Amino acid sequence: MPKVGEYSELKIARKTDFGLYLTDGREEVLLPKRYVPANAAVGDRLKVFVYLDSEDRPVATTEEVPLTIGKTAALPVKQVTKIGAFLDWGLPKDLFLPYAEMNEHPNVGDTVLVRLYADKSGRLAASEKGMYDLLSTRSPYRAGDDVKGRIYEFGHDFGVFVAVDDRYSAMLPKHEKTPAMRIGQILSCRVANVKEDGKLDLTMRESGNAQREEDEEALLQLIEEYGGVLPFTEKATPEVIQRETGLSKAAFKRAIGGLYKKRLISLEDGKIRKI
Repeated sequence: MPKVGEYSELKIARKTDFGLYLTDGREEVLLPKRYVPANAAVGDRLKVFVYLDSEDRPVATTEEVPLTIGKTAALPVKQVTKIGAFLDWGLPKDLFLPYAEMNEHPNVGDTVLVRLYADKSGRLAASEKGMYDLLSTRSPYRAGDDVKGRIYEFGHDFGVFVAVDDRYSAMLPKHEKTPAMRIGQILSCRVANVKEDGKLDLTMRESGNAQREEDEEALLQLIEEYGGVLPFTEKATPEVIQRETGLSKAAFKRAIGGLYKKRLISLEDGKIRKI
């Protein structure tokens, strides 16, 4: 039997009133009449995608599908039920996304990044799990480039996992100050760094002086909220700095340096004081 969830090149074995039967030389699979190309003749070979219909019977289509076994695609959520969600992938039978394979429960109208797999019974289904290892690390982007990416997972110890252009592996680090986010959401970011393995580090922060000035203002306001004295300096751990200020240690040090040069703060006894 041609592999379910894959493309195969099959020969037309015979015609019927409801379509064509295609063969790989061992078994046959039906190509419904609506997919039959004009002038198709017995003996011709057709490239088709094989899936299971609503009665779990193998069936072929000449339509292009957005993903095959082990590949990924962003698909819209068509329906959400008690057992999972159903995704539109252009075929008469919607693609099932079980709750156990979700990173977050979606809403109708959301678009989520999924991979295609066959479950234990051979039925095709979608999963949001295991995406990290399937995304490409060979992006055309460099540090400083503006990009758009889709959130596919929250790695709370690391940050937000993002698929740039729905295909390239990227991350928004946890020290980034981010608003409420959802799986499937599109982010407009800038490439902060390209790692040695090709994965992208992203930032939603502005570049250059505009961001530094914004950080300085926010930090000065924070010092005022502490009664004019911040009980730690840039020597604090990155975790403390991020938790208390929402800034990375590098951004915090730049803001402190800017405020110090403007004579708006003093650095004494392991504390930062507003002047």
